[in-house]
Parts: sequence; structure tokens; C-alpha cells
Amino acid sequence: MAPYVREVKTASGATAVQVVWSSSRGSKKMDHIGSAHTAEDLEVLRAAARQRLVAETQDELDFGDGRPRREALPIRSSAAQHLRDALTAGFTAVGFDRAVGNDEVFRQLVLARLIEPTSKLDSIRVLEEMGIRAPSYRTIERRLAVFAQPQWRRRLAAACAAHVNLGPATLVLYDVSTLYFETDTGDGFRESGYSKERRLEPQITIGLLTDARGFPLMVEAFEGNKAETTTLIPSIQSFMVAHRLPEVIVVCDAGMLSDANLKALTGAGLRFIVGQKIPQIPYVIDQWMNNHPGQVPDDQLVLAQPWARGPAGAQTQEMIYYQYRADRARRTLKGIDEQVRKAQAAIAGRAAVKRNRFIQLTGATKTLNTELKAKARTLAGWKGYITNLAHPTPEFVIGAYHQLWQIEKSFRMSKSDLKARPIYHRLRDSIEAHLSIVFAALAVARWVETTTGVTIKQLVKTLRRYRTIQIQAGDHIITAEDPLPSEVNTWLDAIHAR
Repeated sequence: MAPYVREVKTASGATAVQVVWSSSRGSKKMDHIGSAHTAEDLEVLRAAARQRLVAETQDELDFGDGRPRREALPIRSSAAQHLRDALTAGFTAVGFDRAVGNDEVFRQLVLARLIEPTSKLDSIRVLEEMGIRAPSYRTIERRLAVFAQPQWRRRLAAACAAHVNLGPATLVLYDVSTLYFETDTGDGFRESGYSKERRLEPQITIGLLTDARGFPLMVEAFEGNKAETTTLIPSIQSFMVAHRLPEVIVVCDAGMLSDANLKALTGAGLRFIVGQKIPQIPYVIDQWMNNHPGQVPDDQLVLAQPWARGPAGAQTQEMIYYQYRADRARRTLKGIDEQVRKAQAAIAGRAAVKRNRFIQLTGATKTLNTELKAKARTLAGWKGYITNLAHPTPEFVIGAYHQLWQIEKSFRMSKSDLKARPIYHRLRDSIEAHLSIVFAALAVARWVETTTGVTIKQLVKTLRRYRTIQIQAGDHIITAEDPLPSEVNTWLDAIHAR
């Protein structure tokens, strides 16, 4: 049969372009040119495939005008050299090459996850498309047991800590999330538990620790049915022991810690800054309202209230700051008015009764909870922040808490850009190895974004299309590539200057 160019869809949704040379007994001899994620990339790969087809099947080109025929120049190699070098530079800049002893398999798996998150088997295709000589799947399987070892993750964490230059009283952000599995059966580690997405599949709980900029410092896996709040103290204590830190300041969201957890944090000698829920109107806010009747607080008004936690004789001193923001009040009041409107419609029988905090049920009688409505409107725009730091300033406490979006961004990146979930591994070692790879990829991604000012997704999508091609011309090998736009050169200059 005559050779031809074909296009097939890959598991990741890309379009693979291949040159098929022969077909025998159901198997095909072919060359894989690459996979495209955009129409522009697809056209580039089609042109490269046609050139490969001509180079291999036509010894000479006949111009038909009396000029001599000549041989087509064969392509020796094609690689996304700029993308490969940029990501490798990030891997080295974070310190992972030294941390893992220049382990080539681990580095390649991290690069593959940054380029196109997919299965370990399909990572071989991704690497080969980049012009990287990929390890065999058997080698990858054998190395996963090494990447799952606790000391391997500790070495990665140590590299990250050295990169951000951890010091005494370091400010760290902590949050938890869950990663689910494509299975219906738990095994003691993968278990069904509370899921923010209301999923029923078995899951594991992930605790992530970052610095104030969202750069990952440590990741730990817990059983899927383990309460989020019980993961914090073990994670922080192991982090402090690993890095010989006498003290850290932990910043958490309000939902992470109960009164008992805050006592436990203090008992463990930890300092914290936590968002404070406001179930009732605090004394300082009530006093301010009484002293300023009918007056709307100025934007950014902050009130301080000392707080003592614990039994008499063993109390710890804390400080609560209550901050008022006009924009927050506007959004909250809009939500309250909408809920009250729905509650009134349900009470009047014009709408079905749904969960609504402003509906008060007394037997079969439904009424509007006017007391709760008044309290909610009074508290609109206020948010609480509590800390056990000695002599804190409201600017530091509130500013530190508002950095939590950084760790939320890191979790979003790990789940979207790096596709950490769902996890298809079954054995715990494989799961732990998967987390080691995702953790390292997240650190490299955050470094790239900080260095270039563009997202890792944008950088990979752009650089992936600029390939370096080697062409055989007689006894010489000619290297050719498309010129890079000035914007891309700016990114690369920033990366390689670090």
C-alpha cells in the first residue's frame, strides 16, 4: 500500500498526526509526527508530515523544465527545544535536580505533567513529541516505588524550603482538598468522605502547605474519611521538625478550625491567623453602632477586641480584629435581600419551600425570621480575624489572611492545569508517587509564572508550537527553526537569566 498521512484523536483530546508506511496483519508501521491542540498547531504538523512523506518516498524532485532532479532533504529530528529547555530550567532553579540526584525519569515525568497531564503510559508519547528520549513504561513502573518513599518527598520539600529561604517565624498558608478515584470500593486509604463537590467516589484528603506567595512547601496525603481539621497540627509539626523551625505562623480559613482546634494549636506552641466566624453581633461592633446611630462605617474601619481562650487560670490571650468593607457590605446586603424575597414568596405560598435561613417554622406555620434578618443586615460588611500573635498589628493580620487566595490558586492549578485528579492508581505507593510528581510540577509551574508573568498553560501552549528541526544535507546537518516573537524571547530571557 502507498504511504499516507493520517490523523487520530488521542485520549487527552488532542489530534495526533502520523505517517503510515505499511499495514500488515492489523498492525501499522508508522512515524508519529506530533499532537496538536489548536488548529494552527495541526496545520504545522500536517506540513511536517507531508514533508516527511516526500523525503522518504521521493528520491528526486522533477521540476519539468529541464533542470536536474535533486534529492529531498530528510528531517533527522524535530523537538520543542525551547519548551523543554524552559521547563528544565525551572526544575533546576527550584533545586530539584540536586534534591533527586539528577534522577532523569523523575524529571521527565514532571516535565510531561507540565506539558500535557496524562497517564504515566501516555507520558511516553508526550516526551517523544518534545524530542526527549523517554524511558520505557517498565522503567517508569519500577521507579514509582522510589518516588513514593517518604524520604523522596522530604527531599523535594527541603528543596522548596531552601528556594523560598525559610526562616524563624515563617508565615505559611495551609488548606486541604480531596482527590477522588475512578472506583466504587474503598480500601482503608481511599475512602468516601466529605466532598466539597458532593462526589460519592472514594477519595483521599490532601493537606497542602505553601509560603505567603503560594509556593508549595509540603504536601501530605490522609485517609479520605479523615476530618479536614485533624490534618493541620500533624502537618505543621512534621514541617517544623523537618526544617528545624522554632516557630511558624499558620494562616487558615475560618472553616478549618473550631474552638477546640485553636486550643490545640496554642497548646502545640503554634501561632495562627484565622478567619473568625461572627455568629452573634460582637460587643465592639454593638458599641460602635450605639455610639454612631444611623451612621454607615467608613470603608476599611477596623475594631479590635481582646479575647481570652481556655479555662480560668490557663487562658491564652488572643486578639480579634473586625474589619468593615463597603463593597463587602453591598454584596452581602444584595444576597440578604434576595433570600428574604424568596422566603416571603415561600411563606405566601407562591414558591416551594426550600432551605432558607430566614424562614422560621413553628409547627406547620411559616413566618419570616425578622430577628435573624436584622442581625444579618447589621453584620453585613464585617469580617473577623483572630490571632494569638503577641502585639500584632491589624495591617499584618488582615494582610496575611488575604494571602489565602495564593494557596487556593495552587490547588486550582494542581487540579486544572496539572490534572491531579481523578487518580487512576490503585496501590498506595503509586498514589504517593503520583502526588510527588504533581507536587514537583506545581513548584516548577509557580516558579515559571513568577519569573515570566504568564500562566504555565499559556507558556506551554505557545512554546509547544516552536520546534527545532534538524535536516540532513549531504554530510552536513542543518538546524532550522521558526523565529520567535519578541514577547516569547522576553519570557525565555527571564527564565534563563535566573
